[in-house]
Order: sequence, then structure tokens, then C-alpha cells
Amino acid sequence: MATQFSHVVLACSLGVALKPREAPIRLWVLGATCSILPDVDVLGFWMGVPYEHPLGHRGVTHSLVFAVALSLVVVGTFFRGEQWVASRRRLFTYFVLATASHGVLDAMTNGGLGVAFFAPFSDTRYFFPFRPIQVSPLSLTGMFTVEGVTIVVNEIVWIWLPSFLFASGFYLGRRRRSLNGTPAGS
Repeated sequence: MATQFSHVVLACSLGVALKPREAPIRLWVLGATCSILPDVDVLGFWMGVPYEHPLGHRGVTHSLVFAVALSLVVVGTFFRGEQWVASRRRLFTYFVLATASHGVLDAMTNGGLGVAFFAPFSDTRYFFPFRPIQVSPLSLTGMFTVEGVTIVVNEIVWIWLPSFLFASGFYLGRRRRSLNGTPAGS
């Protein structure tokens, strides 16, 4: 898996691109939470759930169905007011992508058993053909080693820098449109 930090970085870059004009702090907190929540399945290790089980690591919580279901709950719970009616589709899209991005990054790592993108309909696990991200340890202490530093540097190159460039492009595009009189949120 990629580190939790990198999952959050990617979710934030997606937020820059998809956020409504007015983006409260809860949008960023919920986006970050959605991006790391799929790893709740690691609790299964301590409960005896085998890795390859549909409820095991990179199973159903890494699926597209989970991303859609979680996003429906998040938007329906935290963006219910009338002021969010026009933005709900954009918010839903953002939370689906923030959640699904977790599996995408994990499928780009060089370790593990792959990602069950289509669970619960299929238990098949997938990796992408291009897998430049070094798999990170499940423990936080594993990050405070030479290997941990190597993993973070790898993620800066393959996740953080592209995320920054992606977000910068959207930010500058919105800024240019607002200076030209086009609404920034459109």
C-alpha cells in the first residue's frame, strides 16, 4: 500500500479540482478521511481474517462499490442543506474519486495481493501494469527506517509531485477564469 500521507495528498489535489466554490474545512477533512478509510480492513489481520478473503486487506473496502456507498453516506450526511443542492453531484464525484484513489494507488505498488476493485461481485485482485510505487509497511515504526525514507522519497516523486502539478493546473485555470469574469466554481 502507499502511505496514508500520500493517499491524503492525492485526495487534496482532487479536491482542488472538484470542490465547489465555497469549500468548508469539513470537505477537506472528509476527503482525507475517505482516502484512508479503505485501510480499515487491516483490522482483519488482528481478527484472523485472511489477506485474500473478500473482507481481507485490499478487499471490499478497496472496491468501487465501497467508494460509491461511502460517498453517498458522506454527501447525504454532511451536505444536506439547501445551499449544497447545486453542488451535490460535484461533491459526490469528489468523494468517490478520493475513496477510489486509495485502491488505484495500491494497485500501482510493487507488493501485496492486488486490489479487489469489483468486490463484492468479483474477488479477483488487480494490479496495474505500471507499478512504480514501493509498498509501505503497515506499521508506523516501519516508516522510521532507511527503507521508510526510501518509500517516502519514492512517493514524493510518483504521487506528491504529480498531485501538486495537477492541483496547481486546476487552481491556476480557475484563477485565470475568475480574472476574465468567468465564475471560479464553474
